[in-house]
Amino acid sequence: MKKMFRNLYFQVYMILLFNLSMVEIIFKLIAGFDIFDVAMIRIFLGLNMLVSMITYLLSLANSWVRKMIVSLLVFLAGLYACLQAGFYNFLGVYMSFQTSSQLEAVTDYVKDFLSSFNGTYFLTFIPLGLVLIWMVFGSKQFHESIHKRKALLISIILFTISTTGYSFTILSDHFQNKFQPISNKELFLTVNNPSLAINQYGTIGFCLLDVKAMLFPVVVMETSQVEEEEMFSNREVDDMAWQVLIETETNDILNDLNRYFIHRSIAKANEYTGLFEGKNLIVIMMESTNDIFINEEYYPNFYKLVSEGWYWENNYSPRNSCATMNNEFSGMTSLYSIYNTCTASTFKNNTYYQSIFERFHSSDYVTFSAHNYTEAYYPRNDIHMNMGSGEYFGVEKLGIPYSDEYKDWSNDDEFLGKVLEIIDEKTENNERFMTWLTTVSAHQPYTQGSSQGDQYYDMTNDTNYPNDIRRYMSKLKILDNGLGILLEGLEERGILDDTVIVLYGDHYPYGISTDHLNTVLDYDTGKDLNAERVPFVIYNSKIGSRVFSEYTSYINILPTLANLFGLDYDSRLYLGSDLLSSDYESLVVFADGSWKNEDAYYHASKGSIQYYTDRRMSDEEIKKLNDSIQNKIAISNSAIKNNYFEYLNEALTRMEKDIENEDKNMCIDKETELYLEENNS
Repeated sequence: MKKMFRNLYFQVYMILLFNLSMVEIIFKLIAGFDIFDVAMIRIFLGLNMLVSMITYLLSLANSWVRKMIVSLLVFLAGLYACLQAGFYNFLGVYMSFQTSSQLEAVTDYVKDFLSSFNGTYFLTFIPLGLVLIWMVFGSKQFHESIHKRKALLISIILFTISTTGYSFTILSDHFQNKFQPISNKELFLTVNNPSLAINQYGTIGFCLLDVKAMLFPVVVMETSQVEEEEMFSNREVDDMAWQVLIETETNDILNDLNRYFIHRSIAKANEYTGLFEGKNLIVIMMESTNDIFINEEYYPNFYKLVSEGWYWENNYSPRNSCATMNNEFSGMTSLYSIYNTCTASTFKNNTYYQSIFERFHSSDYVTFSAHNYTEAYYPRNDIHMNMGSGEYFGVEKLGIPYSDEYKDWSNDDEFLGKVLEIIDEKTENNERFMTWLTTVSAHQPYTQGSSQGDQYYDMTNDTNYPNDIRRYMSKLKILDNGLGILLEGLEERGILDDTVIVLYGDHYPYGISTDHLNTVLDYDTGKDLNAERVPFVIYNSKIGSRVFSEYTSYINILPTLANLFGLDYDSRLYLGSDLLSSDYESLVVFADGSWKNEDAYYHASKGSIQYYTDRRMSDEEIKKLNDSIQNKIAISNSAIKNNYFEYLNEALTRMEKDIENEDKNMCIDKETELYLEENNS
């Protein structure tokens, strides 16, 4: 035994295996994952596979090269784990090579990114220190030669045993979390849920699987669960064309989607149906705006909207890859964006006839959209126009000052002033209008001075708030000023009473630690994804104030507005729900499949549930809810990737014309038959 451990092959093998395992254990502790779950067996076996191959290759090199490569590998593993921990803390998702545009965006605010790091993240470099100690003090005692043929034989044996065990852990139900809706096999093939994959396969395993998925993508489409119970209620529907389409469609993926959507429940009309019929609509997605904005002293205009309108106190904007554009996309379509993809940008040529623009346009509204920044991050001009926006106004078209330098954004007060001018132009003949606006002034950076961050910095002189919070609050003041300009302008034009204003935050302010957020807010933002909590308000001067406690997110905005405005829409095509429906299920779903409501918080990556009340769910109930959520996400992803809604719109239009022509021909044939009968008689 002593001789075996003095063999350099085993020394290199054990040093690599031990230190890479240490990186994984340290990362799991930092991330709050359980280090005693069965996933650690899979991670350990995966490392054995990797290390056995590397050790053989190192047997072909000289001593100095071996030492350098071992040190480099442990360093890279520690660096990757450290960056993953920091990335998740900063953006709420783990970085993926499949989301290169997101990684590029981080380089623009690298100072804020690095300043957000917790000191514990650097513990992932402890194994590197151990390797360096071995290089300096221990390696001199070891034999320098490795028998090549023996090394190959040992590596083959270790690799074979590890691979067999590794495969078993992927396929066996004993190594599958009982609540986990995505199988370990699917995670291995697609890595379509990085949070879950990184817990099940470790940081090193995830990295390798991520590269594999990027180079050799595999599409896995689980069989969709069909909601058999249809509630037609008092909404009429004619599915003849859709049924004919299903009978004739030969593409299995498209027909799976057809069958899923046609069998979904149709939302019932309720007491709020058509409440805002005929009114104008302004939707404002507020950049980096969280509940700090609800403050009468600093932000009287937004406070007016909150206190005099409908306010959802448990609204969340879950972070995901490219959160601003993805969360805007979900608000416009009521679809779940694809977790590890800048969805709207990647699929910018898709069309969505059920989008908010198309539904209002079909009700004879003038539609337009605007954002007071350039196309540097997202191609909004293409995205919005393909969504059905009548016209898109970027910062150049708006004609307001902006800076290309990452820190000085254009001002939201100027932006909303310009929007009023566009409304004047678009409604010269008293047309009804619908517009989607996305602000920018509250965007980071907060760790350094900027024109917006310094403009109202002195406003909080009498507080003990950290500097980054004070700069953030200064930026929010500019947005609040803009809302004041908008409200005053609508009132001057005599259309305030006839206009509904909807506001929600796209995500929490990146780069500000939860500890700093907690100095202002009255709840713990570091607990159970509370940092994702942002305002959601529906305001009209005539509706009166009301506070709703149901849990919700941007996915429910469109179906709620479609019902309130009495639009012509098919609720089955939305994966969100009408918040004002009597059967609304209070729930917010996060990007990795975690969820939260009044009773509990389910952590998808850990496969654990934490209760807030005495109500308990059975294992079957939890599994059923998780499967339903994952099914919706999978369906949404498939629909987006296959541009399903463009296909559906064109196919149904074609089918309806065919049916109409067939009916006409039948009428003609009937008339001809009657004519011949009369003449023959």
